[in-house]
Amino acid sequence: MSDSIVLQKATKFALRIVKLYRYLTEDKKEFVLSKLVLISGTHIAKFVRDSLAGDGRKNFSADMFQAKKRAAETEFWLFILIEGGYLDQKEYESINEDCIELIKLTTSISNSSRENE
Repeated sequence: MSDSIVLQKATKFALRIVKLYRYLTEDKKEFVLSKLVLISGTHIAKFVRDSLAGDGRKNFSADMFQAKKRAAETEFWLFILIEGGYLDQKEYESINEDCIELIKLTTSISNSSRENE
């Protein structure tokens, strides 16, 4: 893995999302929202990785913007999961804090890379 802090954080978050998916499907028997949060939560790391492997500033910026969008989408699904009673407050706050951190990081990187284009 790269030395990129955002990639490291996004990858760790993706692994947490995979564990959340297992918990939701195996323990809570929830199969729709769990799939949506799995897709959006793991795609954050995918787009961060794509941005770092890209070929040019424009692709970097576009991929980082997609990572930001996926992070915001994941935050929404986490909110729906707690409101739906699938997560307790402690579980939600723990994973949502990491999600918000990724939103802030990807937003900052995306904005600064667009300014430098």
